[in-house]
Amino acid sequence: MGQRQGPLEDLGVNAGFWRGRSVLVTGHTGFKGAWLVCWLQAMGARVTGLSLAPEGVPNLWALLGPGQGAGAVRSVIADINDRPALERVLAEAQPEVVLHLAAQALVRRSYRAPVETFATNVMGVVTLLDAVRACASVRAVVVATSDKAYDNVEQIWGYRESDAMGGRDPYSASKGAAEIAAASMSRSFFAPFVTGHPARVATARAGNVIGGGDWSEDRLVPDIVRGCLGATGSVTLRAPRSVRPWQHVLEPLRGYLMLAERLASGDDAAASGWNFGPDRVDERAVIEVAEAVVAGLGKGRIVIDEAGANHHEATLLRLDCTKARVGLGWVPVLRFADTIEMTARWYGGWAAGQSPAQLCRDQIAAYQDKCEEPT
Repeated sequence: MGQRQGPLEDLGVNAGFWRGRSVLVTGHTGFKGAWLVCWLQAMGARVTGLSLAPEGVPNLWALLGPGQGAGAVRSVIADINDRPALERVLAEAQPEVVLHLAAQALVRRSYRAPVETFATNVMGVVTLLDAVRACASVRAVVVATSDKAYDNVEQIWGYRESDAMGGRDPYSASKGAAEIAAASMSRSFFAPFVTGHPARVATARAGNVIGGGDWSEDRLVPDIVRGCLGATGSVTLRAPRSVRPWQHVLEPLRGYLMLAERLASGDDAAASGWNFGPDRVDERAVIEVAEAVVAGLGKGRIVIDEAGANHHEATLLRLDCTKARVGLGWVPVLRFADTIEMTARWYGGWAAGQSPAQLCRDQIAAYQDKCEEPT
């Protein structure tokens, strides 16, 4: 695994902070949400989740079976814009930390369902933060958006947190609008900008996360796994030369958790937007990712069909994560090869009949150990 910089004490998540703490995770039945809940459970947090039911079979949430046994998650199936349900959950859970991951997360679906996309991704943020105003227990809110929130002009340098929000497709535009909405709500109703509610709000921008257990539609790694392990034995690529900042799902989740810790401690500077992405050396074209995953799986072939790209897809998107490195002490600890190896090993283990929950727990534990290694 790769070289790291920064103070050792800042590289990892403080498990002691989360032990026994009440946490609300929205979007907990999704890919990132399920991994986050698994990590929080491992640290002993008291987790409540609010989300729509998971889509498709298989899905990671169902495979993990997080409602079983000690440390069970209270799972509420509801839309993020269902205000009465959200208020009930907040009143009953009395969370100190809210991690907002609920979203319509697919670019191509946003073309088919733009109203749903904007309603979930923009009004969902507003509904959540307005409901939090009535919940005095909350001290920290992290709103996960996307690297696609930036007005992407395909510049060669990375986007910084001060760059303009935007978006050409409905998904990207909704994430840019979510950033603007979150900043407005934060500055209007929450600390440190106004006297009133003591919670601090931050946004977290990451994208193109991969890892075991993702079966979302129209996403690269799930498409590779379905194709290469399925009947066709192949995967078709629409935009093989597009470059993306790929990272393992645990990398940005660590950023979200570290950011929440700082918000809850009353750190005023943390109440802003943050980028979480890989080092530039680990950016890869889609074709390179596909080749690496196929090699890791040990089977499958790649088919190129650029004529099948019916919608605009940016060819270049980079994040500048200097702020997270300097302000939080967050740096990536996994290299591209590590990310691919972990992802392929998870899917290979699942295909061989291993427990998905144990696969996640083992990778989380190994990742935490890596964060604690001396530089």
